[in-house]
Amino acid sequence: MRRLCAVQQKIPCVFLTEVKEEQSRKRDRQQFQVVATETVNPVALEANVDGALATEKLDGTCCYVTGYKGRPHLWARLDRKPNKQAEKRFKKHQHAHHSCKGFSWNVDEDFKTVPETWIPAHRVKRHDGRLQPDEHGHIPGWVPVETDNKQYCWHASVVDSNARQALVLRPCAKDEDALEVAAVPLDDLLEQTLELIGTNVNANPYGLGSKQQPLHCLVSHGTVPLKDPPPVDLQQLSSWFQESPEGRVEGVVWHCDDGTLVKVHRHHLGLRWPDGGSSLSDRAVVIHVDEHHSGPDLFTFFSSLNGHRFSRLLDLK
Repeated sequence: MRRLCAVQQKIPCVFLTEVKEEQSRKRDRQQFQVVATETVNPVALEANVDGALATEKLDGTCCYVTGYKGRPHLWARLDRKPNKQAEKRFKKHQHAHHSCKGFSWNVDEDFKTVPETWIPAHRVKRHDGRLQPDEHGHIPGWVPVETDNKQYCWHASVVDSNARQALVLRPCAKDEDALEVAAVPLDDLLEQTLELIGTNVNANPYGLGSKQQPLHCLVSHGTVPLKDPPPVDLQQLSSWFQESPEGRVEGVVWHCDDGTLVKVHRHHLGLRWPDGGSSLSDRAVVIHVDEHHSGPDLFTFFSSLNGHRFSRLLDLK
């Protein structure tokens, strides 16, 4: 199955977009909204998007598995962002031009410092040796998840560093309609990007766990295919998002045969998210986590349920 490479690359919309002069539904303080037109993006057409694999766009926080101190390790997304003065200039430019484009950055002075362990994402552009921000003024990158850093405690909860395993939600091999939670060796996840979802991530649109018993897991990008997705047509996609049980997703990412990725999310179509539950939450789930004698509490919890099947992911509490 095709997966995103470890870049946190900027994925273009499957449709050409235009700017509307109204408050963004997606980004705070952005006084314009990027919406899809009915014209399919030439990038998508050239990559034969009609023959691509359509997968669910998950709503969480991006992670990356790569080496650290000689071992496979989970890394958290950390963008290098502008300082207050640069952010103020950038917002002023956005408001005046209704666009992020055309703004001039001073990379040496405009950005906040990051930890020494920070690394940039693979496809961040450089100019004269200096990393260049994306159109939103961020320089995407990663920091290793350390168990003693409370900021990344939910990332750490899904990794057993001693056993070198991670808790992964994925389609069940024996039942295509169900999901499974499995303890997967980090070696098997090397150079993959994944989404951390759960109780304390992005307002928990999937309804996982509770404050008393938080639940989190990782989902490798590109591993949750959509069943009978609509064609790449603006009106049909809009209807699918609003009327189909399978359309209760944040968005769609198409994985083309040549490696091209294109996406659409509800905000592009002026639709709300979340909006009355999600298709992922309603799928059955089976637990495949063998007994753990040590490690994070989540591993102990899931191993106590090894072999159990729940009719809905939402019921896993």
